[in-house]
Amino acid sequence: MFELLIKALLSYLLGAVIGSLVVGRFMGGTDIRSEGSGNPGGTNAFRTRGWKFALPVVLIDAGKGLVAVLLIAPLSLPFVAPFMGNPGWLAVSCGAAAVIGHVWPVWFGFRGGKGMATYVGVLAGLGWPLLAVALLLWVVVLILTGFVSVATMLAAIGVALYTLLIGAVGPLFAFAAVMAAFMIYTHRSNIVRLRDGTEHRFEKVMLLSRWLGA
Repeated sequence: MFELLIKALLSYLLGAVIGSLVVGRFMGGTDIRSEGSGNPGGTNAFRTRGWKFALPVVLIDAGKGLVAVLLIAPLSLPFVAPFMGNPGWLAVSCGAAAVIGHVWPVWFGFRGGKGMATYVGVLAGLGWPLLAVALLLWVVVLILTGFVSVATMLAAIGVALYTLLIGAVGPLFAFAAVMAAFMIYTHRSNIVRLRDGTEHRFEKVMLLSRWLGA
């Protein structure tokens, strides 16, 4: 158990390194938390600074989740009694800790993003089918609705349902279910704006509507 706690802590500290704030410090000290929606995630980075700024941000944030699962979880720790349970719990615990670190980063005043990019990185480490399900749902929902928040929440819910479909009980399903609920929680302000009709919409990506309206 001590091994799991140490690795989860390391993953949290890694997750707390926010991509947009790191990139911003190399680009004139920019802090996008004072711009746009005030969120330091990839969506606000793209809206306020464009794709050249947003791309490394997303790569850093996704990379944290991947590293947590593929490098930290299997890391050999000297002088620490090994975790005797299902090793899957190490992987999902490190992944979840990295996502939590991104949302509440100790290095940046606990003001982080909403966790989707890091979550996607975790899925990449846990298995490509999970990543494929999440990305496919995200793209389809975004094209149909234009709402990044809706695409994100439904993608996370879809991954949880997929784990049920393939009978992945235990660590994988627990992680997927908790992350689906967590993504809904981190997007609670978006839900309010959706209800009020004030949520930002990427109409340019709504290809189906553009074709039908042509």
